Amino acid sequence: MNKFMTLAAVAAAAFTSMTFDANAAKPFPGTLQTGETAGLATGAPLPEGVYFVNTLSFGVRDTNPDARFLVDVPALVWASPYSIGGGQIQIIGALPMAHLSARGTGFDEYGLYNPFLAGAIAWDLGNGFGFRWLSGFYFNAGDRDLRVPATTWRNDAALSYTADGWNLTANLTYAWTFGTSNYSAFDSTSNGFNLDLTATKTFGKWELGVVGFGSYETGLPNGYNAAGIGRSKQFALGPLVGYNFGPVILQSYLTRDIYAKNQNLLGTKADGKETRFWTRVIIPLWSPEKPMAPLVTKY
Repeated sequence: MNKFMTLAAVAAAAFTSMTFDANAAKPFPGTLQTGETAGLATGAPLPEGVYFVNTLSFGVRDTNPDARFLVDVPALVWASPYSIGGGQIQIIGALPMAHLSARGTGFDEYGLYNPFLAGAIAWDLGNGFGFRWLSGFYFNAGDRDLRVPATTWRNDAALSYTADGWNLTANLTYAWTFGTSNYSAFDSTSNGFNLDLTATKTFGKWELGVVGFGSYETGLPNGYNAAGIGRSKQFALGPLVGYNFGPVILQSYLTRDIYAKNQNLLGTKADGKETRFWTRVIIPLWSPEKPMAPLVTKY
């Protein structure tokens, strides 16, 4: 597999997101931020090693007032030498930070978002195809005014095609929340589907293409129906560009909602659409040393 695609796949670790305390804002479906895996070959197995991935994004949603979100997600990925059923075992952990503000309101919160830990198994299916199953948890910890006030169990199914420099990937997630904190305004938190899509091609050291992502809320917190708040849903599209500097890969993409409904952030009527700019850096930290070739002497 192309080196760019191989290393880009490691950023599947950055699977944390940006939803907020139900006292202040309605959570996005299933705790995680849609779009975080866009641009990545999440279905592909990785070269053995340890990788650092940092995904940073800033977005503004057209509500009244405008809601502004900054998210930084530093993550570590261990692509292990071990396997189950022919699939590579991976361990992923992240400690995301989030900053939420609303123009003209004085609301401005910054702090630790829900920590995330997961395991995954990735299979090489041959002919450029790969499939990965990820299962992990967002823990009910972090800044009270920013984190989702619950524990979330997340499961991803990702399919990638990475032959000939292509990255064609679909990553489907469903997440369940449970154990909602008693300080929440509701006695439950939202569940839902997220779908991240990627279609890119490498040209030498460059990667160009498009990404898309959508979400659909399947379980509403108790009390939302009585308040007349419906299920949230959205879909966004945008261009991506990446560059391979050698061991370090940079990616960026700009997305805009083409559809948004019932976001209800900060208690506003939030069918307004979001524009978001994303950057990502992927740095290999360690890989096993290659064994020395045997010395052959001819006489």
